[in-house]
Amino acid sequence: MSLPETFVLLDVETTGANPVHDRVTEIAMLRVERGVVVERFESLVNPERPIPALIQRLIGITDAMVAAAPTFATLAPRVRALLDGAVLVAHNARFDYGFIHNEFARIGEAFDAPVLCTVKLSRALYPEHHRHGLDALIARHGFACDARHRAMGDAEVLWQFTQLVGAQFPPEALARACARAMKQPAAPPGLPVGVVEGVPDATGVYLFFGDGELPIYIGKSVSLRARVMEHFAAATRKGKEAELAREVRRLEWIETAGELGALLLESELVKARRPLRNRQLRASEGVFALRVTPRRRSAPVIARVPIAGTDPAEWEDLHGTFRTRKEADSLLRELAHLYQLCPRRLGFEPGGKGACLAHQIRRCAGVCAGKESPEAHDARLIGALEAVRLKDWPWPGAMVVTEHSEHLDRTDYHLFDRWCHLGSVDSAEALAALQADPPPCRFDLDVCRMLQRWLSTEGNLARVAPVVSG
Repeated sequence: MSLPETFVLLDVETTGANPVHDRVTEIAMLRVERGVVVERFESLVNPERPIPALIQRLIGITDAMVAAAPTFATLAPRVRALLDGAVLVAHNARFDYGFIHNEFARIGEAFDAPVLCTVKLSRALYPEHHRHGLDALIARHGFACDARHRAMGDAEVLWQFTQLVGAQFPPEALARACARAMKQPAAPPGLPVGVVEGVPDATGVYLFFGDGELPIYIGKSVSLRARVMEHFAAATRKGKEAELAREVRRLEWIETAGELGALLLESELVKARRPLRNRQLRASEGVFALRVTPRRRSAPVIARVPIAGTDPAEWEDLHGTFRTRKEADSLLRELAHLYQLCPRRLGFEPGGKGACLAHQIRRCAGVCAGKESPEAHDARLIGALEAVRLKDWPWPGAMVVTEHSEHLDRTDYHLFDRWCHLGSVDSAEALAALQADPPPCRFDLDVCRMLQRWLSTEGNLARVAPVVSG
């Protein structure tokens, strides 16, 4: 592909221009996969320091606006997840990248990502022009921007720019310009000559091997060749992506009939073979949901209920799906700020007499001080948690997704029920047998999330057929 198959358009607003000393005040991200925006994310960020008056006037973000906003530490898991497996695309990209990199460093986490700068891309594609700042691009190309100098407004301009160049330039010219903007290197020296050229431009799963027999990384793509080349573009840079590229000594791939099959196969292989460099899709035995015990007099009123491998039909009054306590606590802390919930009743603060600290600074409505009833507090908590309840299964029973590959001359059938994968087969006869005697539903968070994302992509619902019970 000319543009990266998966990229994230990112823009940050900050307290200043120095990524070492200044902080992020707003972030916006558009995750684009195969030319379609699949996820949007924007948030004000509490910089944990005052915003200079000049910056407040320039971008319109004030200290009051960010006072109750989450810190970057709270947003970090979401930011990392959106950037996973993607090229970071930004205008003056090293500015935005530098701030993200340093924000992760402040919380003790390493961060690295391939970067494509749209300033460099514009210079490569429009060498006749001298100005390539965002205002120049807006004026030159007639882009719409409802909120200049706000993160999502600027990110939307970049989305218009990538759409424009994708339509205006031949794929070969655009690929050359992206290569210049990213300074793509050759394949890793440890990989035998000719291997990359043999990778098909097809959907499937790829496996990177080092010197041992176990894979060091497993991934998937609708264009195996393009995705593998994106990996190897990092070979001469620093960071974990570069380390991975330089370690590769052997490459294998498995073609699938469609994207969903590749997603399922990737998840299965990662869990079975546990490659060291796969951060996502690892075994999810520790996945849990939250249950509120209303009217309970003693805190905490929230219990963590394990749900991995269970049947969602048996769940009662459960909210959210979480891998780690930190992930759940981040959500609860945010809800506490938004809805004046008591951190003591949520379990964040040790029990005691009198008002909690949050109530003393007017962030708790006062259940701890007798100013509201536990019933009122817990009703508000349950209402807030409704937003993260597992989505209802849209069908009355199981459903089948059909994928066909002309290249492979093969049709695959994937059977699901209540967000659980019951099995995949490659013939109508095998599908009938699977439907007649399906295995029990066993919840897997990765499968659930990938299926929800896949279903949200335009056109995919047409491949779904509900199973009609006899």
